[in-house]
Amino acid sequence: MALAGLLVPLLCTAVVVPAAPTPVWCFARLEEEGGGGACTEQLGDEPVPLDDCCLNPAYGYKLRPHSHCHTCRQGAWGPWAPWSSCSVTCGEGTQRRGRSRSPGGGGDRREWELRVCHLPCCPEPGGWSPWAPWAGCSVSCGEGTEGRSRNCADPAPRCGGGCGPGVAQETRKCQGKTPTCPVGGAWGSWGPWGACAGTCRGAGPTPGRSRSRRCDSPPPSVEPPGPACPGAETETAPCPGLRPCPEDGAWGAWSAASPCPVTCGLGVVTWRRACDHPPPRYGGRGCHGNSSRRAVCGPHGPCPGVEHWGPWGTWTSCERRLWGPVSCEPAVGQQRRTRECVGRRPGGPPCPTEPGGGTIQLRPCYNVKNCLLPGNWSDWSPWGLCTPPCGASPTRSRTRECQPIYPAYPPTMTPVGSSVPINVTFWGVARPRCAPLEGQLLRLVETRPCLHVLPCPHPDED
Repeated sequence: MALAGLLVPLLCTAVVVPAAPTPVWCFARLEEEGGGGACTEQLGDEPVPLDDCCLNPAYGYKLRPHSHCHTCRQGAWGPWAPWSSCSVTCGEGTQRRGRSRSPGGGGDRREWELRVCHLPCCPEPGGWSPWAPWAGCSVSCGEGTEGRSRNCADPAPRCGGGCGPGVAQETRKCQGKTPTCPVGGAWGSWGPWGACAGTCRGAGPTPGRSRSRRCDSPPPSVEPPGPACPGAETETAPCPGLRPCPEDGAWGAWSAASPCPVTCGLGVVTWRRACDHPPPRYGGRGCHGNSSRRAVCGPHGPCPGVEHWGPWGTWTSCERRLWGPVSCEPAVGQQRRTRECVGRRPGGPPCPTEPGGGTIQLRPCYNVKNCLLPGNWSDWSPWGLCTPPCGASPTRSRTRECQPIYPAYPPTMTPVGSSVPINVTFWGVARPRCAPLEGQLLRLVETRPCLHVLPCPHPDED
């Protein structure tokens, strides 16, 4: 509730009090009546009795040189003074205000108003209730504490009053049912790791190693018996740093037969398979057997005629006879490719002999497929075209590749029965390993925005 709503006017009976001659500053002209009017044309420099000044009711006066101006007219009340402060600081009290009038010819009349004022209630202290019984001891063994409490409610304090000296709670030492508490065990430090259960990691679970610890820091008490250490005495973890186990290769499925290369006479179709299901890895053995098989296709009728060699087929995998693929080692293998004599008529002449050989061509090779080789970063490639070719924010890019450094295997070999050395070819896609470049290991791409891009042409434009 607002303070103004608590103030109840209580008007007192006006009392006329004969006043002693009051010295005032007298003015011959009063421009406005009531408090706040302007007095001009002061009569003299010294104060005169109020009754003398007000012999002329048109005059005005001031009780102090810089106070409000009052009129001398008969029956003119001055303004009410502000209400005084409440007579109390809490609870119910009173306020008073007054005003005066100045009749011509002498004498002040004053009247007063008195009203009730209500402020927030006065604080009243409360009293402490009796202490509650002591609560149970906080421990069941050894030394603990117990407490008791009381409330400030006998009586309860009012209007923000306190409860006098004293505390609401107190504690004291107490003894549990048994003088000694059981001590729980705690683990000591872990011991060193034991030997690893394997030498390499394969497709199954990684071999592990274990370590142990003892419940002796401290051990659990015997009397009274303490709880044992929580958790396991031994832990097992995978062995770090194991190399991959060798994985032997296995043949993938046969491909579909190649189309018959001839439209007349007989031809040969070929089925191929790759040692990639899986490929040999980490020193594992290659696949046994042939990577291709062939069969005759046709006949398609007599050929019209001009005998010529068809295109060479692709080179086979680099293999060593009776051993299969030889990879990641300086062992020379062999590759072969074939071609067909196209257009030969039954009983007709064969295709002409060429320096490149007949239907089969062989070459020596080193198999570096999937081999881990050191590498060097290539130079930046030329910048590519802007993509998209029109529209918002096209970009262009260039790349650097990690290129393998092939091992320094003998570059040539001399076939048995020949004195002419021939070159040995590296075959297969190796797995180069370069130093990280800007966080990349195999391929680094740099992209830049294309500037001043032309707008996209209208769909109807050529």
